[in-house]
Amino acid sequence: MKRQTDFLLLLTCNNLNATLHIQQMESRIMTVTPAPAPAPAQMLPHTMPLCPNGRLALFAIRRIGAHGLADAHAAHAMLNGFGEGFRRPLILMRALMADLATSANGHISIAPCCCMRMTAAESAVLTVLARAETAPEMARLLLADLLGVRRIDGVLASATALAAAFADAGRPICV
Repeated sequence: MKRQTDFLLLLTCNNLNATLHIQQMESRIMTVTPAPAPAPAQMLPHTMPLCPNGRLALFAIRRIGAHGLADAHAAHAMLNGFGEGFRRPLILMRALMADLATSANGHISIAPCCCMRMTAAESAVLTVLARAETAPEMARLLLADLLGVRRIDGVLASATALAAAFADAGRPICV
């Protein structure tokens, strides 16, 4: 019987230095078992908002987050949703997304546009938008948890301005 020798790379990082070790691993038959994938309910734990205004905001967040600030589909969705007054909510949505991207201490997960469920981060952003004017302290704490930083005044101001733009156009975001 022939023995296979496989090499497993282990990366060990300590505070003083980083070292790379190669450890031999003997196996008779090499089997590759993929790691179990998390259930879709774990990856996308929240349902889509029932409010059409929340759905519009979520679509714009997903498109701008995935395709950049100048995404034409997001602009077209805002044009269809707001009519001639689409510029203010679109510019403020772009400003919020830019603020989120530059202020976040980690990754903010965004699902593809076709998903009928939301990630925890998307749900948090929509909740911040829904609560920015009515419960600003709750929105502040939720946004600080999402971004992983304490000073979120600029991002909260962008979120409040966006929520006000939706409400002024007769499309308040509700979650």
